[in-house]
Amino acid sequence: MTEGGAKTLPWQSCTIEDIVQQTPSIKSVFLRLREPFAHIAGQHVDVRLTAPDGYSAMRSYSIASATISSPIIELAIERLPDGEVSSFLHDVAAVGDEIELRGPLGGHFLWPEPAVDAVLLIGAGSGLAPLMAMIRQRRTQSPAVPTALLLSARTAKDVLFSDELHATATGDAAFVLALAITREEPVRASDFGRRIDGVMVQDVVARLHRKPSHVFVCGSNGFVNIATEGALLAGLDASVIKTERYGG
Repeated sequence: MTEGGAKTLPWQSCTIEDIVQQTPSIKSVFLRLREPFAHIAGQHVDVRLTAPDGYSAMRSYSIASATISSPIIELAIERLPDGEVSSFLHDVAAVGDEIELRGPLGGHFLWPEPAVDAVLLIGAGSGLAPLMAMIRQRRTQSPAVPTALLLSARTAKDVLFSDELHATATGDAAFVLALAITREEPVRASDFGRRIDGVMVQDVVARLHRKPSHVFVCGSNGFVNIATEGALLAGLDASVIKTERYGG
């Protein structure tokens, strides 16, 4: 998620407002910005930690917050093996701590404005974060846009923002939620008990009752490759698919 324009954006100090355990491996970190900014759903920020000896580590995290005027943004941080920044934010960071941040960054993986045509979102793990920002922006700005989320998770407990997603699916006829649960049997008949594939993507697209004009895929490198292949096998055009990757 390296952005050429990042060097022109100043770093700012922000304060950890709250930390919420969302799943066994993901925490939401709410940051109060000293200099609030407007962002578009799909954008991300750089977070930099600096040790007393001057050593620093930087990682990029997608913004999960809705696009609203607020000095507080939400990041969904997944604990990654040997992750210096994620381990610190999971194990050491506390409310009131200050960290450095710059953003918003990203001009490719963005919720369409104006949003009119159907949208398909495919994600896994903390890759849901930018897609959740899109779902939240849609809810307030373009609730009539047919939108489907196909989300892969190991178990039901690993579904990030589960309560909010299920509530949205229950109360919004234009929103489709489909879970691909890979390590246990799914609870809902409308969910899947396997990894994402082309047949599954085709099934979810059929629930939209039209082909999406925008497809957003976010997750690890391996997941994005598999999900994108599934979208192509489902007959979706490569030109409408945008991807965002994290990890190795």
